[in-house]
Amino acid sequence: MEKGNYTVLKEVFLVGLSKYPGLQMLLYVLCLSMYLVILLGNSILLIISILDPRLHTPMYFFLGNLSFLDICYTSSLIPQMLKNFMSERKSISFIGCAVQMVISLALGSTECILLAVMAFDRYVAICNPLRYTIIMNKGLCLQMAAWTWILGFLNSLTQSVLALIMPFCGNMIDNLTCEILALFKLICGDISLNVFIITMGSIVFLVMPMLLILLSYIFILSTILRINSSEGRKKAFSTCSAHLTVVILFYGSALFMYMMPKSKDTKLFDEIFGLAYWVVTPMLNPIIYSLRNKEVKEGVKKVLIRNLVLRKM
Repeated sequence: MEKGNYTVLKEVFLVGLSKYPGLQMLLYVLCLSMYLVILLGNSILLIISILDPRLHTPMYFFLGNLSFLDICYTSSLIPQMLKNFMSERKSISFIGCAVQMVISLALGSTECILLAVMAFDRYVAICNPLRYTIIMNKGLCLQMAAWTWILGFLNSLTQSVLALIMPFCGNMIDNLTCEILALFKLICGDISLNVFIITMGSIVFLVMPMLLILLSYIFILSTILRINSSEGRKKAFSTCSAHLTVVILFYGSALFMYMMPKSKDTKLFDEIFGLAYWVVTPMLNPIIYSLRNKEVKEGVKKVLIRNLVLRKM
């Protein structure tokens, strides 16, 4: 299997947290429980946004995309992670590792852009309400949603292909998932081009959307403060408070995880926090939107009542 110092990868070992078997059992139970909540919560939100005609608006269309994205994102990572927690041979095929890397990176990139698109939607709704239905028409919403997915997967494919064609020296990743930065540690050759592409990708898919969201909320806040009645200000802010909460949670966790200095002393904390970032944020998204939106609560009640009536008939 060896060619000089290079390794022809057929299997990759994910040995993150393998030194803590007791902790792995606890994390297995927690991750499984939260994964089930993610599937249930986001599925309900997605189904409600489809079945309830009152939620056939741009805001809930993009929210449905976010719920579907969170289901796919966690499903690309957590099942394999749960399998490795309970297995002595913590391995994944190289093809499986590559697929996991491509999908998770694509969905992470897509979510960054999708949150910016949702911020633009709230900007138009608050700052230009009379033209909202004209600007945010069905065609534009479909195009914006499609491009978020297309651009996310193009970014992932570019970065992943450039990494996968490199020579590897070893097959052991000290991580819980096949993350592209973790895979870099196995590469023998010059990765300067890979680092440059990832840096550009981070600027385009992380920094720029964050700046667009910030700019949108500056205009939104300015508009809300000019509303005369306190009731009007409260109503206007309530329409975007859930999205703002999700943005702070997502970007706050991402920036803390990727920009915090790494060291051997904080390795355990880094891996647990990374695990929380992958699982907790998708779990909280439907909860936040359900608690902050009266329409979602009423939609859930309406669908549940309809199902109960149909069963009795």
